[in-house]
Amino acid sequence: MALLLVGLMGIGCSDAERGQFGAMGSKHKIELYSGGQLVRSWTSTGKVNSSKDSDGYYFQDETTDVNVEVSGTVVITRLK
Repeated sequence: MALLLVGLMGIGCSDAERGQFGAMGSKHKIELYSGGQLVRSWTSTGKVNSSKDSDGYYFQDETTDVNVEVSGTVVITRLK
């Protein structure tokens, strides 16, 4: 059943959507920029989520184990 579900998801999904589904549980590097300069960076413990009530993102910080929410010029990179 799970194989069928994965197969059906692959038919109607774009590469970006399949990549996002595959990123669940993966660590990510989150970089916050201001004026073109890197101001802060974090590594998440897992998936980075987009906030429904704002233009921000939230994630669990690997170093502090604190939930962090950021917005602005943010670059998110999946780590392998």
